[in-house]
Amino acid sequence: MFDFPFAIGYLWALTFTLIHTDGRARAGMILTDRGEIPTPIFMPVGTQGAVKAVEQRELDELGARIILGNTYHLYLRPGPALIEKAGGLHTFMNWNGPILTDSGGYQVFSLSDLRGISEEGVDFKSHLDGSAHKFTPEKVIDLQRVLGSDIMMVLDECTPYPCEERYAIESNEMTMRWAGRCKNMFERTRPLYGKNQALFAIVQGSTYASIREASTIALVDMGFDGYAIGGLSVGEPTDIMYEMTEVCTTILPQDRPRYLMGVGTPENLLESIECGIDMFDCVLPTRNGRNGLFFTQRGKINIRNAAYAEDFNPIDEECECYTCRTFTRAYIRHLFKAREIMALQLASIHNLAFYLWLCNSARQAILNDCYRVWKSERLNSLSAEVAELTL
Repeated sequence: MFDFPFAIGYLWALTFTLIHTDGRARAGMILTDRGEIPTPIFMPVGTQGAVKAVEQRELDELGARIILGNTYHLYLRPGPALIEKAGGLHTFMNWNGPILTDSGGYQVFSLSDLRGISEEGVDFKSHLDGSAHKFTPEKVIDLQRVLGSDIMMVLDECTPYPCEERYAIESNEMTMRWAGRCKNMFERTRPLYGKNQALFAIVQGSTYASIREASTIALVDMGFDGYAIGGLSVGEPTDIMYEMTEVCTTILPQDRPRYLMGVGTPENLLESIECGIDMFDCVLPTRNGRNGLFFTQRGKINIRNAAYAEDFNPIDEECECYTCRTFTRAYIRHLFKAREIMALQLASIHNLAFYLWLCNSARQAILNDCYRVWKSERLNSLSAEVAELTL
């Protein structure tokens, strides 16, 4: 169905070792030029070259092994010229670990009133000042070469939910052609800063299993360093998200990393790991934290509730992060009530620590061949103390 001329002798820019499986759940290791990434892994989102309210030093202390940047946002501000002059995104933001950059396709998708999509690429207007811009598959590769990210993403179209089948088919076929153009451009160019860069493809197809299957097969035939599953967590029911994820992981190769984009809640991570997913990202832990919602090993805590006004326990007695080692629920509640910036920092640190702990614990359960039992126990604990978020 798809015919793409590629350079012969493609060299993998990263290695993935599948260490152990427990059912479909996988424990592996990604090796990049900037370090190892044990999987399953959660990747904190640093859209504009910074994880909101969290310093790079704190990310390192938390054990974050890889973070995200976003091509769309970094292209608009501060711009590729400045980042190249600084020596790449790692140097600019002073982060020595691996970085994955999204191509910006999802962000352009979200600008439905400010963009137009054609075979050539995407024309869009900046959400900052309304200026006109164009992303083509070739341009997003060039931009990510300038950023110097360890893992680059192809340009894709993220279809909305719900989406008619005919539109999903046509959109996916264009996304496949864009993926081919991205890979051709990737193979014609070289890294700028002396470190290898990998290229991940993105499976699309909305909630149609047959389209997801066709998308996955076509991308696997092209051969990429890793594979992302996009276009989910955009409003579809959770059970359909898991169903579409499993459709893809059944086909994806065992020796390549699998990344479920933009997902999600702790429950989403646990169910998706059982489907065979290795990598996750989501703004949820830091965004919810900034609004006073804490994830703990015994459920959620809305720290704004009056019940915590005189509670001198840590947020989570089983957590070893700086927030839990140092401060009480009463003090953190006070910081939120007083609108102190420190509240946002402490909440973000804890929630990221929780997500990283969750993935590391899942990895250990897989290695110990007890993932399903462990997951069931975790899900029971996570639902034990759910509080409504008060803004």
